[in-house]
Amino acid sequence: MTVLSVEDLRISYRSRGEWREVVHNISFSIQRGEMLAFVGESGSGKTTTAQAIIGQLADNARRDAGRIVLNGEVISDWSDKRLNRLRGVSISLVPQDPGNSLNPVKTIGQQVEEILRLHQSLSAAERRQQVLNLLAKVGLSHPEQRFDQYPHQLSGGMKQRVLIAIAIALQPDLIIADEPTSALDVTVQKRILDLLDILRRESGTAVLFVTHDLALAAERADRIMVFRQGEIQEQGATETIVQRPQHPYTRQLLHDLQDAPLGLTAARHRPLATPAIRVEGISKRFSLGKQALQALDSVSFEVRRGSTHALVGESGSGKTTLARILLGFERADAGQVTIDGIDAGHLSREAQRQLRRKIQFVYQNPFASLDQRQTLFAIIEEPLKNFERLSAATRRQRVESVAARVAPGPRAAVAYAAGAFRRPAAAGGDCPGADPRAGDTGP
Repeated sequence: MTVLSVEDLRISYRSRGEWREVVHNISFSIQRGEMLAFVGESGSGKTTTAQAIIGQLADNARRDAGRIVLNGEVISDWSDKRLNRLRGVSISLVPQDPGNSLNPVKTIGQQVEEILRLHQSLSAAERRQQVLNLLAKVGLSHPEQRFDQYPHQLSGGMKQRVLIAIAIALQPDLIIADEPTSALDVTVQKRILDLLDILRRESGTAVLFVTHDLALAAERADRIMVFRQGEIQEQGATETIVQRPQHPYTRQLLHDLQDAPLGLTAARHRPLATPAIRVEGISKRFSLGKQALQALDSVSFEVRRGSTHALVGESGSGKTTLARILLGFERADAGQVTIDGIDAGHLSREAQRQLRRKIQFVYQNPFASLDQRQTLFAIIEEPLKNFERLSAATRRQRVESVAARVAPGPRAAVAYAAGAFRRPAAAGGDCPGADPRAGDTGP
């Protein structure tokens, strides 16, 4: 039985007063209990196509043509109010951006509970128990504690799991999962994908899995559609795509995958350099109502100049908290942070500002960390204006140079690609010639 059918879908974005088509005549269908994977690079049209299905295109986007049929009903011309009756019940979306998808003034429990309250006749006690069960299902530890927390008290990976709990709450006919595991560690990633497999098997839920990870799609999906520049390059059964790819772009993706290292390679030996960062005995506790969470407990390490130091751990393990302490965004309860010989814990506001020249941060969540009112050029240029006395022409040259290093290819693509929003942040971090750089990728 066909759950979703999309025919000749075309979508455009408006930029500088002009409309530009970015999705070109896309057609496909998904059967009950099937997982179809959209695979492609940032800006290829995957997320835009998924958003069109559920009627949640960006304000500067429009559907120019095409039919969307869900369970035999044409929904492509439905109003937002009418589509709201389907969302969460017949079709659910796990969005790519957990930070902007949860209400900051409502507790986690209230937000998961809301969809149950709207669509099921349950007592308050029954709803609470169902929410706790859902939070446990998606791998959140201490569900009773999480129930009363607010989004800002959770890590990015934890927020992602809350969104997945909301999406699966009513066992919809179709789940659109847009990079649902990108902020999760490998163990939780497997747990979530296993859970989606159980839903497919037991409830017949179809899954549209949007991902840039061809290896993950090959492992989980029944069929794969390869996107590039708003067009389908190739589609078919997963085994056929992986073993007998027809399109040169698909073959290149598989070739790049095969070129990935299969084992661990020891880092090149470097002469011992002086530490750029020294962390000694850092501890941090957060108050959670009547309880306290020990986020960091006597953490010590050094990062020497010219080296890469990886902080690895599951969601909520304290990685981001430690990075925020290094940057002065959080104050440690105990311990000392030294950056380039400077005690970073006791600086004036101006001294702390000057320290930004020495340490830069690439955020985990590009959507929440970039100002939506500024152009990408202005965002990348800002650190140069703050710290360098350069002419406008020199600044422009520097911005274009560093942007090309992190986001090569057509400039128009970065205006539309969700994944490309991380690149200006990386470029901004690269502009002032920062000494240490911190990158928060999630897991």
